[in-house]
Amino acid sequence: MALSICDCSLSASRQVNLDEYDALVIGAGFAGAVAARELSERKGMRVAVLEKRPHIAGNAYDHLDEQGVLIHEYGPHIFHSTSERVFTYLSRFTQWRAYQHEVLASINGAFIPVPFNLHSIDLSFDTEKAASLKSSLIEHFGLGVKVPIIELRKLEDPHLRALAEYVYENVFLHYTMKQWGLTPEEIDPSVTARVPVLVDWDNRYFQDPYQGIPLPSYTSLFEKLLDYPGITVYTNLNACQILSFKESQEPGGGFTAIEVCGIPYKGIVIYTGALDELSSNRFGILPYRSLDFSYRHYQENKVQPCGTVNFTVSEDYTRTSEYTWLTGQQIQASTVAEEYPRPYTDPDTQIPYYPIIDPKNLEYYKRYLALYENLDNFFVLGRLAEYRYYNMDQIALRALELIDDI
Repeated sequence: MALSICDCSLSASRQVNLDEYDALVIGAGFAGAVAARELSERKGMRVAVLEKRPHIAGNAYDHLDEQGVLIHEYGPHIFHSTSERVFTYLSRFTQWRAYQHEVLASINGAFIPVPFNLHSIDLSFDTEKAASLKSSLIEHFGLGVKVPIIELRKLEDPHLRALAEYVYENVFLHYTMKQWGLTPEEIDPSVTARVPVLVDWDNRYFQDPYQGIPLPSYTSLFEKLLDYPGITVYTNLNACQILSFKESQEPGGGFTAIEVCGIPYKGIVIYTGALDELSSNRFGILPYRSLDFSYRHYQENKVQPCGTVNFTVSEDYTRTSEYTWLTGQQIQASTVAEEYPRPYTDPDTQIPYYPIIDPKNLEYYKRYLALYENLDNFFVLGRLAEYRYYNMDQIALRALELIDDI
């Protein structure tokens, strides 16, 4: 078999007949690809995957750059999970490179492990003070515990509070303000908890039992995932231009039916994009953060001490990632990506990477979601469509569970 992809940019006159499909899946990232495969393989449906970009794999898309380095086009993606179901499922479509991600923070010329851990304390304080701080942390929390920095700052112990202030100032504050344009107190706890203080000597960024990088690439994983007789992928096709919705005549009644190119569509529609975009931004653009990337090229295999270096107190960018660390590629070349967070203001030129989650924005999102709640054949799935911060494995699990329920 060969993956069935139709490039809708090749012919302006191409007629895409979507009536013949039992389901439409909007987006070919993890959410859409897993859902499409499950609908076709498990439910026996004919599925059309509509992807507005020229490639599959969503933000996990990787490819060789001009000097032959395998890069992640939309920033570093490291698979990690606690879910045996997800790992077993994805292992049907890929082998894994056994990679354990490590991150260092560049602080005043020194490299400190992140998450800030017991090794980090040894590198940041003199021997006597480090021993006292480690002992207090272990006594208070126990080994192996992840403590959110916001929680650590609330402790009564003056020594641990002083440690919390050091970590807050040198690891979290400036980095968070660059990343989000907000202070940590303004960020939802589910986000700040992602980078805790780790009461352990484990220098790995993730402690999940399943970790790795797909071999030979993320894109090849998606090619196998979508390679099934019932699935056709249409790239360069923006679903927002062909999907429309009939509105209730009642004030605030929302949508009552789905149309494709003006024709009623009764099949299943799974949407993984931004709801504000699908709704023509009728309530305005939902708040997100976007990213810009700048690349540096080298004629050696590795130039950084690890895969990712966070710049927590200096530089305009938040981090640099060197892809030869992640992929294990052995060539005399290397590419390092600098990552610059930006406000998301222009859907035509920017990608919404991170929803800015707070009570006000969630209520804002719910106004959009309410438009679709009366459609029994329309489902939202994924980080953008659900306005939630999901990792790759969490999105894959959400897709599997959604198809369980359909």
